[in-house]
Order: sequence, then C-alpha cells, then structure tokens
Amino acid sequence: MVHWARFRLVATVLAALALAAPGSASALDMPSPCVQEGLGKSILVTLNDAVAANNFTVFHAKISKPFRDQFPPDKLRTIFKDLIDKHAVFDAVVAKPIIADDEAKVDEKGVLRLKGHFDTTPKQVKYQLGFIPSDGAWKLSGVTIDIE
Repeated sequence: MVHWARFRLVATVLAALALAAPGSASALDMPSPCVQEGLGKSILVTLNDAVAANNFTVFHAKISKPFRDQFPPDKLRTIFKDLIDKHAVFDAVVAKPIIADDEAKVDEKGVLRLKGHFDTTPKQVKYQLGFIPSDGAWKLSGVTIDIE
C-alpha cells in the first residue's frame, strides 16, 4: 500500500553544475527513451528509499561526482528534510509510465534534461532531472520533485 503525504511539496536541489569537463558531453550519446525512463525511475526510487530510510548514502553514491562533492549524505538529508518529515512515499512511479512534459535534450552545458510526471493517485509526482557524464555514465546533477 502506498501512503501519500497530504501536501504539495517542492523539494529542489539544483546544483548549477556546468563543471563537466569541456567536450565531456560528447563522450555519451543521447540516451534512448527507454534508457531515459530507466535513469529517471532509478534515481527517483533511490531518492524515495533514501527518504524512507532517512539514509542518503546509496543515493549519494549514485549521483555525479561534482554533485557528490558538493552534497555529502548529511547535506542531502538536510535538503530533503521536508520529504522525510512528511513521510513522503513516491515509489509508485516504478509501476507507471513516464509522461514527458518536455522533449529530452542535452543543453549547451552538456546537461541531459528530463522533465515530466507520473499519473499517480491520489497525488501526481512531477520531476525535473539533470544528468551529466560522470564516471562514464549519465549521473544525476540536479533534481526537482513536486508532489501535488
């Protein structure tokens, strides 16, 4: 059974990370829609687990190196305190298809931008995710989650 918090929450962590090395964005091709969905769902479920356990160690390990350097697990816990305090649960996203609100793109700074939502009830989960090439893969560099 999924328990949804009765609130509208916007938890935002946006690391303005134009820190990727010059030319590193070309090292990775634009991921397919299937891979994009996997990236989005994987990081959101990992965030959900971190919030539920009040432990951001695994979430921290899955994010980009510049993001890891800027946001250690304790700082991530502080950033997502509202989600923790309200016992937000949004793991239902894994069973729902992603609905893109904008076309996925790699911007001029080499950040893969994904924006969309999941048609979950009673609350809809909206997200904006940024990924940069890090450790040879697309890794999270910014996240916004809105549960309404």
